[in-house]
Amino acid sequence: MRLKRLLIRYYPPGIVLEYTRKSGDVETKAIDLLNLTAETDVEVVVNQIAFEEKLISESKKPVLRKIIYKLIEKLESKESQKFYLFKVLRAHILPLTNCAFNKSGNKFITGSYDRSCRVWDTVSGDEVLTLDGHKNVVYAIAFNNPFGTKIVTGSFDKTAKLWDAQTGALLHTLRGHHTEIVCVSFNPQSTTVATGSMDNTANLWDVETGNRIACLQGHSAEIVSLNFNTDGDLVLTGSFDSTAKVWEVSSGNCVHTLSGHKGEISATQFDFTGDYCITGSIDRTCKLWDVHSGQCMETLRGHSDEVLDVSFNSTGNRLVTASADCTARVYNVMTGACIAILIGHEGEISKVCFSPNGARLITASSDRTCRIWNVDTGECVQVLEGHSDEIFSCAYNYCGDTIITGSKDNTCRIWKDNSFRPSLGNGDASAAMPEENGFAERRPSVPDPTLPGAMHKGYTVSDSGEDESD
Repeated sequence: MRLKRLLIRYYPPGIVLEYTRKSGDVETKAIDLLNLTAETDVEVVVNQIAFEEKLISESKKPVLRKIIYKLIEKLESKESQKFYLFKVLRAHILPLTNCAFNKSGNKFITGSYDRSCRVWDTVSGDEVLTLDGHKNVVYAIAFNNPFGTKIVTGSFDKTAKLWDAQTGALLHTLRGHHTEIVCVSFNPQSTTVATGSMDNTANLWDVETGNRIACLQGHSAEIVSLNFNTDGDLVLTGSFDSTAKVWEVSSGNCVHTLSGHKGEISATQFDFTGDYCITGSIDRTCKLWDVHSGQCMETLRGHSDEVLDVSFNSTGNRLVTASADCTARVYNVMTGACIAILIGHEGEISKVCFSPNGARLITASSDRTCRIWNVDTGECVQVLEGHSDEIFSCAYNYCGDTIITGSKDNTCRIWKDNSFRPSLGNGDASAAMPEENGFAERRPSVPDPTLPGAMHKGYTVSDSGEDESD
């Protein structure tokens, strides 16, 4: 085997070795660096990787060392990072239901009660495509990240549709559910899409053919949450029957039923490794589960009202819960200890997510604001204000320099990192407030990390150990 390139994966931190076999076939192997921090001894990591991985010779260490320093740089928190309102979009005539970024964040999609899904350019704010065809509310939407080439829409008309994200062409209509579809998800490999319905079932579909490959039956109430693990071989479903289930994609069989909650499940998620998953419930708790055994590892208590959303950070060493009690809580996954309580909202928090590097997180609330928090201290570092009704959706792009918020006021707002504020030409870094559906300055586009495995940059390795950026 011959090492061809070293690829950087920023979030979660890791390195991918691209190598050529004697047969000429090119293959890849990932080295996860999930415990990397600013305090990490880089020389120890370099030597350990070189010792364990025969493809890394002594001459390749300088390139490896350079990559690890770049990864650490991305993990370091920007204490001065602030976001400003870049664009206000009145996306649909009727109320919004959901919004979502593609991996790079240069496009996002919105679903609506007007029965359509629309694709938007994040930089210009222009509508790129309108995906029409559903006969009822478009409720659940998703890109096939990290690729961003396809979109799935789930509707109250009992169908889901697969679309070409570039042209807007309808690829397949997925029929088989008996009631409303309320959650959808692609596997990371973009070969399978899952749909969850109020008919108590989830279906797995082949993305290429549009054929149903499995019907996941076993829940006794509506399925309201589903997602794939990183390998794409397991699906996690959460239901109003107070249980979650882990399913094998290849067979459609239920591997584990995660029982123990005393109320409806509101949210579920796998961690990056796929070893653990979490479930949030209206019983005011979040449970951490061992995926391999199906056993509950921790029950995380502390909220005084329903848990409405849960999320892991990119490495899986922290998780956050959001509650109707107006607070969010950050937990250490290994110890189960609550390390921060996020207090400040005046209404229930319905959505929460970590920034890509895990140093910040954002919460969306019925008090019409989003708040950005320091994960380590629990301090609120910024309040995003301007919506006139409840905010139901918030998300970071892959680079962490753009945020999107969706509200019941029927607008989406795009927020940009102040480090990318365009100059007005007189040395003044300030800019005029954006007008709705218009902004004077265009942003420079960011590098697109939507390669398989979300690689950001490649280094071609020469025999001398020097690198050439691809």
